[in-house]
Amino acid sequence: MDKGSSYTYQSAGVDIDAGEKLVDNIKPLAASTKRSGADADLGGFGGLFDLKAAGFNDPILVAATDGVGTKLKVALEARQHATVGIDLVAMCVNDLVVQGAEPLFFLDYMATGELDVDQMTSVVAGIAEGCKQAGCVLIGGETAEMPGMYNGKDYDLAGFSVGAAERGTMIDGSNVTAGDVLIGLKSSGIHSNGYSLVRRIIDDKGYNYQSPAPFDEKTSLGEALLTPTRIYVKSCMALVKAGYAKAFSHITGGGFLENVPRVMPENTLAKIDSSAWDLLSIYSWLQNEGNIETREMARTFNCGIGMVIVVSQENADAALELLSKAGEDAVIIGSIEAGDGKPKCEVSGKAGTWGSDTDWSAITS
Repeated sequence: MDKGSSYTYQSAGVDIDAGEKLVDNIKPLAASTKRSGADADLGGFGGLFDLKAAGFNDPILVAATDGVGTKLKVALEARQHATVGIDLVAMCVNDLVVQGAEPLFFLDYMATGELDVDQMTSVVAGIAEGCKQAGCVLIGGETAEMPGMYNGKDYDLAGFSVGAAERGTMIDGSNVTAGDVLIGLKSSGIHSNGYSLVRRIIDDKGYNYQSPAPFDEKTSLGEALLTPTRIYVKSCMALVKAGYAKAFSHITGGGFLENVPRVMPENTLAKIDSSAWDLLSIYSWLQNEGNIETREMARTFNCGIGMVIVVSQENADAALELLSKAGEDAVIIGSIEAGDGKPKCEVSGKAGTWGSDTDWSAITS
């Protein structure tokens, strides 16, 4: 601009009108997540939630925050943004339920270089859908247009959720003992971890996100990779209310080897049999394309199991029946044995559909 020109926020790259249009688009989406405790009415400087109206007497609050990682790069390159909002919610609320906390409300933060109203509306529609699946309310958020910080219409997401459990009902794994059973809830796909490795393989091998997926020609590679993270809240809360759950482990970055021991007490060993379930074809494709060692798979991806639950032997059948009624594909994948010192996880056996003869030879954390 020349010296005599008048500078505006829009000339600097920030479109206030577009921001207001986005807020107008978001309001009905947020309203669709209304629940007891909050009416999901956006527009104030802060969101309100009434714990008493939600039915709590003496609650402990539990908070979690997370993002979607470089799965967003897949969404951008595939030009599909409808499901990453579900991922954002899932990564937060699945971490709340492992402690026996019911997710209550959710807030999002979106940052972009150039605000595309339709693109961001699609993202928030996914967030609203995730909130409905989790039973929590979208109570507020922030959209930041930051030219110079982000390139063009690239964007990043962060989510924040708060849940609650009545005092004395928290799930902490302290009563996990030898003889307990491990139940696995199958994942919907890669969920939201390991995408930097996935993208490296795709880039190096010259694959295109718009082309048919090599492991499933009924869908594009981009659509397959953008399958949203499964939200396990309602099924897991049913286990909590039934008194069956001793511990939950959300299988995210670190896979089985790092996440399962986090919910176990000292002197215990979680033994997982990889032959107990058939893995999704996307995993055998990734392992073969990237020549990924089995241990690397076990500590990077969920390997087909998105949540691991510890229950007593006597409650195992009842827990499986309840999970099935809740719509989960649940299977017994192992047990707890006596250990020595720090809690550990061991994965062994020949895994279902893993390539040729993939043998998990006692891979331990």
